Amino acid sequence: MEKFIISLDQGTTSSRALLINKNGDAIYSNQMEFGQIYPKNSWVEQDPLEIFETQLNTLKNCIDTNSLIKGQVVSVGITNQRETTILWNRITGEPVCNALVWQCKRSQNITTELKKQGYQDLIHKKTGLILDPYFSGTKIKWVFDNVKGVKEMALRGELLFGTVDTWLLWKFTKGKKHATDVSNASRTMLFNIIEKKWDDEILELLEIPKSILPEVLPTSSSFGLIDSSYFGYEIPINCLIGDQQSALFGQLCTNVGDIKNTYGTGCFTLMNIGDRPIFSKNGLLTTIAWEIGNICCYAVEGSVFIAGAIIQWLRDELGLLKTAEESEDLALSVPDTNGVTFISTFQGIGTPYWNSETRGEITGLTRSSKKAHIVRAALESIAFRSMEVINTMKNDSGISINSIKVDGGACKNNFLMQFQSDISNVDIIRPSNVESTALGAAYIAGLFSGFWKDLDEIKKIKKSDKLFKPLITSEKREDLINQWTNALNKALGDA
Repeated sequence: MEKFIISLDQGTTSSRALLINKNGDAIYSNQMEFGQIYPKNSWVEQDPLEIFETQLNTLKNCIDTNSLIKGQVVSVGITNQRETTILWNRITGEPVCNALVWQCKRSQNITTELKKQGYQDLIHKKTGLILDPYFSGTKIKWVFDNVKGVKEMALRGELLFGTVDTWLLWKFTKGKKHATDVSNASRTMLFNIIEKKWDDEILELLEIPKSILPEVLPTSSSFGLIDSSYFGYEIPINCLIGDQQSALFGQLCTNVGDIKNTYGTGCFTLMNIGDRPIFSKNGLLTTIAWEIGNICCYAVEGSVFIAGAIIQWLRDELGLLKTAEESEDLALSVPDTNGVTFISTFQGIGTPYWNSETRGEITGLTRSSKKAHIVRAALESIAFRSMEVINTMKNDSGISINSIKVDGGACKNNFLMQFQSDISNVDIIRPSNVESTALGAAYIAGLFSGFWKDLDEIKKIKKSDKLFKPLITSEKREDLINQWTNALNKALGDA
């Protein structure tokens, strides 16, 4: 009887289930998109029940399509969109409001007031994060302040909070387990990453009772069992991990200085910094990558909020593309952008600027500008923003970066990967299986359950696909960067 690991990859726009075999191959994948809700400018919500239903249905499809019986699924790993905030009634299990998505800026006024009061350094030293509406803490406070009766529920002990991993775990175990892992906890802005516990001082500052918070466990743990009512038998859950940390592990960036960039809805670049946190002075975040056994691994992270979402926007809102894949051919149909620059800061700008007010711009348009120029400029903007993060990491860490491992849907775009290599002057290494986010959770769950003996066994089955090396001259690189910098500075000045 062949055995498998199932990885549940709950992303910002879709839920997926992947069936992973002993060779590390995803032999089956099932994906379901779910709705995005935009009640006001810069507000982004999702329906927590729809998140769970889509994730449950992908898991059902995975099990039913492959006729999996009891014992074939050794364990499940869950990786998830981070920071997205869900609050629900402990007794009824019903969410008290829609999920506040990581992109949502509605708690901007709260963070602005905290900055005025001088709390930036306190937050940074304890959590490794920047004081920004991106993270869960101020989102919880916003709900307490604006959704009637929720704060009172919390004070009566009737409310639970969780990031998406916690919500899924609670639902799959039928309310038996309210827990998270250190990687997700470290993204809430409520967790002390040095002491590895919820921080009482920050909780008091935001007026959040500790009773709503989940138990924090190592990334590799016995998180509970998927209830037998779903499939007729129980399935162990042995990993919870935030999606970007999962991609770091999925790329086997297990040594200090290893770096990866994930091209998903946003772009997130992480560097393994080992077992001690380093606090950035240049806008990088410090986060817990994972805790396996007794070893806690940290990472520095650069955040680009909008990446693959640009292509979706060009396709769905402007109608410039029929499919996302078409963007590569269009970009290659012209030799350059004809002076067009695309500033892709739709939801503010992250590393290293951290300006929530910046908005997107397309500059340099002339009568000769064509659809292809705009599409090419949009793709280039993803690479330019990633380049800024990479340069910040070089300066902050003092570590020379010669190569970067890439993953995520947009890294299949050869034009984008070559331009990333050219503009950043680094080698880009793309694996044969770009599903590194899902693989990270699968690897960790599989190691915990004994599906794989050790990391060396996994390293033997990891395969590379393509290497992109810089091809342009330093003069050309400098010209392109200057054009980008001038346009971005204008956008930052307009904010």
